[in-house]
Amino acid sequence: MEQNQTIQQILIKYWGYSTFRPLQEDIILSVMQGNDTLALLPTGGGKSVCFQVPAMAINGICLVVSPLIALMKDQVQNLNKKGIKAIGIYSGMSKNEIDIALDNCVYGDTKFLYLSPERLTTDLFKTRFKKMKLSLIAVDEAHCVSQWGYDFRPPYLKIAEIRPYFPQIPILALTATATENVVKDIQEKLLFKKENVFRKSFERKNLTYIAIKEEDKLNRLLRAINKVSGSGIVYVRNRRKTKEIAQFLSNHQISASFYHAGLEQKERDEKQQAWLKGQKRIIVATNAFGMGIDKPNVRLVVHIDLPDSLEAYFQEAGRAGRDEKPAYSILLYNNADIIDLKHSIDVSFPDIEDIKKVYLALGNFFQLASGSGQDASFDFDIAKFSSTYKFSPILIYNSIKFLEKEGYIISSESLNEPSRINIPINREDLYRFQVQNTFYDGFIKTILRSYTGVFTEFVKINESILAKRLNIEREKVIEILKQLQKLKIILYVPQKQMPQIIYSQERLDVKDISISAAHYSERKAEAIKRIDAVVNYVTSTNKCRSLMLLNYFGEINAKRCGQCDVCLERNKAALSEFEFDEIVVQIKPFLQEKSYSTNELIPLVKRVGEDRLVRAIQWLLDNDKITSDQEGQLKWKK
Repeated sequence: MEQNQTIQQILIKYWGYSTFRPLQEDIILSVMQGNDTLALLPTGGGKSVCFQVPAMAINGICLVVSPLIALMKDQVQNLNKKGIKAIGIYSGMSKNEIDIALDNCVYGDTKFLYLSPERLTTDLFKTRFKKMKLSLIAVDEAHCVSQWGYDFRPPYLKIAEIRPYFPQIPILALTATATENVVKDIQEKLLFKKENVFRKSFERKNLTYIAIKEEDKLNRLLRAINKVSGSGIVYVRNRRKTKEIAQFLSNHQISASFYHAGLEQKERDEKQQAWLKGQKRIIVATNAFGMGIDKPNVRLVVHIDLPDSLEAYFQEAGRAGRDEKPAYSILLYNNADIIDLKHSIDVSFPDIEDIKKVYLALGNFFQLASGSGQDASFDFDIAKFSSTYKFSPILIYNSIKFLEKEGYIISSESLNEPSRINIPINREDLYRFQVQNTFYDGFIKTILRSYTGVFTEFVKINESILAKRLNIEREKVIEILKQLQKLKIILYVPQKQMPQIIYSQERLDVKDISISAAHYSERKAEAIKRIDAVVNYVTSTNKCRSLMLLNYFGEINAKRCGQCDVCLERNKAALSEFEFDEIVVQIKPFLQEKSYSTNELIPLVKRVGEDRLVRAIQWLLDNDKITSDQEGQLKWKK
């Protein structure tokens, strides 16, 4: 009982909620009892609270492994705002910054350490984490640990390697989407002591799923937005279309904006905030948008292009109607989309030899010697790289993504990360330097007055604000900062504008790059299965959309929703739920025992008219519940 009160108090104090959402408390108590735990909570189900609350209740640091940099940054920022010390280690950070961050985890009062799975394999992390007092290992996006998952990342397999150092520490794996195979695989790969799964049903009773075959998508989109009031998200595949469709909507008097990962961080933040505050009704975005965003009153999510998997679709569609009020998820497609989606497999899986060629060219491009470069980061100009080595941008992009998933490199979009500084010497040495170098004295005093924490960590600075306070040009501020860095008085990391490539391990000779042909083929086969599931979902005209999604995620006893486009068609058959169930209850035992024709069934079924029985049989045939041979003999499918 005392534990319950403690976690309740933490929830109220830091998150301002008086009660937990369904399953949250059960998951938290399981973790606090030292049990390895897998939590399956749909998008918006409050996964972060499940590890943040118990971590606050237990002494030590919570290690959070996540592949999503934007989400990590957002959570670190939110925790720090609550007065909870959290640190994130992201791509683009210098080795000095990482060094200081890890020191603060070993010797300071840090409560949460966020890092990507690739970082687990670095020597820098391996030597430090053994000294940390861990309380919990939280694995976000845990489906990435499974080769059957839709976003398998081999570095996730390294998580199990740190468990022997902390045998008493439980692991909490969290994901919004996982099939039955993936659920089992996650627990095996993370070395769960025993199976322990908490699963919230994926059913969303307030969310209506609709798939429409449509050639004129823009006008259909317009009709949908005009028909459904409230805010919405329109998902598209490429960046160019985000701007074009937002402009199209604006031209038709719909307040719209666009969002993609190629925009500068400041612009992304502004667009996101305008939509969150209701200043813009619709946001047209790539799949870079939505992770970690909590807007409960989204009434409409429209997919203009087919998603790569039902897992991705379910997450994105699930951003509608989190307030439990009616909402709609519409997927528009045509035959060309299906052809393009199937073709995308070949593009997404470059030849192994081509992947190796890109890796070799990257090392040459950065002038990196074999055996060196671990944790080194480089600005990456993809246009220059493409023209220098005559690779197509799409081959470069997919090869880099493959190398990243294999754990050789980390790639990041430009995060427009502000400049940062740290003072590595102590106050006494700094004071002596100021006395002996009066030219820098005023400059250093301004830094110390403007920013706190510079002696213990890297702090974000703004060169323009410093220039204004010192009454000098911004370029002069940058010049002095670089001079002080050369003198080893400060560590200065200038603002990054370009995408980054970071080497997770030292550069290898191409002959040492190991990409298993068998694993490559398995992963490609799984990707084809996922695409086939998407095509089957949109082209099916007989099975409830909600049921198809729930069955895909292993919920086999769910009932049809009664409101999707397929169910509305079935409803036109004038069969009530009661009548349909009555027919099934009567004919199923007969058809399980032997085959019958429709005419043979008619006298056997009581209290139901012949026309209704025929309509029910037709629906069962269409939905693959019963089979019919060439003579029209019906049999219940096993």
